[in-house]
Amino acid sequence: MIALRASRYQPGDRIEVNGTPVRLRVDRRAHRISLRLDPARREMIATAPSLRRLAEAAAFAEQRAAWMADLLAKLPDDEPLVAGGTIDILGRRCRLLRVEGRHSPGVVEHGGELVLKAAGDGTAFSRAAVRALKAYALKVLAERTAEHAAALHVALPEVKVMDARSRWGSCRPPRGHHVGCVRYSWRLVLAPWHVMDYVAAHEVAHLVRADHSPHFWAEVRRLVKDDKPARAWLRAHGQRLHAVGR
Repeated sequence: MIALRASRYQPGDRIEVNGTPVRLRVDRRAHRISLRLDPARREMIATAPSLRRLAEAAAFAEQRAAWMADLLAKLPDDEPLVAGGTIDILGRRCRLLRVEGRHSPGVVEHGGELVLKAAGDGTAFSRAAVRALKAYALKVLAERTAEHAAALHVALPEVKVMDARSRWGSCRPPRGHHVGCVRYSWRLVLAPWHVMDYVAAHEVAHLVRADHSPHFWAEVRRLVKDDKPARAWLRAHGQRLHAVGR
């Protein structure tokens, strides 16, 4: 049980509720107490709209102990990147190949198959493989962003990749003399091609419309025609992507 003394709680505190790790967070934009899963860290986030309500957030987490435990139990097991293994990249099976340091790492076509080359052993190989995946993700997502931006007649934004835990992409529209900026989760290259391409179209459409109005969705569908299959795939399988390389 948790002793609910507000003076003891601070934003960022990590507590346990019947064995489930819970991170306490304050978000002054929030209107209510909420709970969400952070699949990458395998913990729950309890959010309060103010510091004085952190104890209330902890109490709410305790009330939902069984629900939280069930969510964590459904998370996929970690999938470390191991030399000799395989992963899916944009819908294609890719072989993980260990190479010596003098060889260039990266994701390449080799003998008619897709190969990810990386150096090192054990965790060093896994880290190198993740770096190769990030570089490949940046390349592919930059290409798709440019294609979609041209189709909507908007200026090409800056493109970056990240390892966000709660979103697949984000967009900062251009302002004044500053170009727009689109950020994507590098893990999108682990999804099928149409899923990655939908997210790129979604974020580029935000360069035209910063909301999620019918006008925004009309811009998205100018680019990908039918967004529903990709959105359904992310809801069903998105959490698994966060387990790769961990």
